[in-house]
Amino acid sequence: MSTTTITPALNGSYTIDPAHSRIGFVARHAMVTKVRGSFNSFDGAVSVDAEKPQESSVELTIKVDSIDTRNADRDGHLRTNDFLDVENHPTITFRSTEAAFDGETLELTGDLTVRGVTQKVTVPFSFEGAATDPFGNQRLGFEGQHAISRKDYGITWNAALETGGVLVSDKIVLEFEISLVKNQNV
Repeated sequence: MSTTTITPALNGSYTIDPAHSRIGFVARHAMVTKVRGSFNSFDGAVSVDAEKPQESSVELTIKVDSIDTRNADRDGHLRTNDFLDVENHPTITFRSTEAAFDGETLELTGDLTVRGVTQKVTVPFSFEGAATDPFGNQRLGFEGQHAISRKDYGITWNAALETGGVLVSDKIVLEFEISLVKNQNV
């Protein structure tokens, strides 16, 4: 079965499949290019209610020390107090407080906590479809992105460029490519 509509048959509790999901980010570097990275360790629980989308919910926990920009020196710097301060803030969390679905876009509003600072954000997700995999697992796919200001989370480190501007953009685009697996009823 494959579908591109969330129907009551898809209601239930799901777990984020980290092996088939990506949580990433994009930042401007030196004002001329983009640096992409991701977090390799995260977990989450999702509850889907097609009849009452507002009853749907998401809880996500990201392990900050799993940051990966394909450059060990940069990753090390991002783990320090200049940026994510992994020693004092080992996780980034998102807990939804509202959900709305119009048939194509799922808007999740909730509390995003980075470095101990919590901000309310709304992330629009497109529903990419549902399918039963070869192992009998019901899967749902969602993709979304949302821009945040790192200053809103107390992340202010930067370096001025002699040509003007700064080394690292304030705007960070969060990217989500999520595969959910329906939990089996026990």
